[in-house]
Amino acid sequence: MASVPIIDLTPWFDGGDSGRGAVAAQVDAALRDVGFLLVTGHQVPRSLRDDVRAAARAFFALPADIKQRYAVTVGGRGWLPPGVEANGYAEGTETPPDLKESFAVGADEPTGEAEVDGYWFQPNVFPVEVPVLRDAVTTYLAHMRALADELLVLCADALGVDADFFTRHTRHATHTMNINWYPPVSVAGAPEPGQFRIGPHTDFGTVTILDREPGRGGLQVWTEGGGWEDAPYHPDAFTINTGDLLARWTGDRWKSNRHRVLPPQAEAPEEDLVSLVYFYEADHDAVVEALRPPIGKPNDYPPVVSAAFLRERLDAITIG
Repeated sequence: MASVPIIDLTPWFDGGDSGRGAVAAQVDAALRDVGFLLVTGHQVPRSLRDDVRAAARAFFALPADIKQRYAVTVGGRGWLPPGVEANGYAEGTETPPDLKESFAVGADEPTGEAEVDGYWFQPNVFPVEVPVLRDAVTTYLAHMRALADELLVLCADALGVDADFFTRHTRHATHTMNINWYPPVSVAGAPEPGQFRIGPHTDFGTVTILDREPGRGGLQVWTEGGGWEDAPYHPDAFTINTGDLLARWTGDRWKSNRHRVLPPQAEAPEEDLVSLVYFYEADHDAVVEALRPPIGKPNDYPPVVSAAFLRERLDAITIG
């Protein structure tokens, strides 16, 4: 199992055939080997990430009774309090709830189908107490959506298929962003046995775009040779990984790899971190058919509808 590489996207955006081909080959190798990579040269200004993180910290610092006005559970738009989510359940492991709070936003352009819109395209809700959060998040989401589609075009190039092989199915895509706050021990309490900031899991969609802060209780990625290893950190990079839907779409050519976020560590009990986690998916009614050889591996996966595939996994990690 290879280490998580850092890949510069500048040659891809510059547009030269040789440069784009070289980047696509590096991405293909990373997703086949470990399912994770870090990307620089992504053209998202650092200031946008800083603005979202600062506004989010102001929200998380509000008293619990004010945050409670915006409380939702997994799949909702608003504040996910401590205790509502346990990602380890997605792989069948009963774990204590994840040691985090989240503020969740996502796709909000309705389809006109009430049942679909009520789950996948709910209106985003923003706290009046932190008015700057709305503009910061809305701007950031637009950049994430554009980058996610660009990554899927890059992925198509890596597979040697039509440029819109994936993005023809993302014209009205579902997507969410969780702004995760990992509080210190003085706020969250000491971790229970087997408790993590986020328990071991895979992601569910196509690509995940993660902006994270470095920390002792940070991201780890599973490797076959070395077990759990700390993911590398680069201040200018996004961490990208394959989700279950994209792995299936490629006939398991690419890995949807296990990862976790460690609890606060004994040497840094007062560490607190904020991560911006953008989960990109596909159109809710997209029918995903797994690629077979020579691109994918031999498989007998039946076609799946994106929304049903994702909902099953989201329900699994919801507590209560």
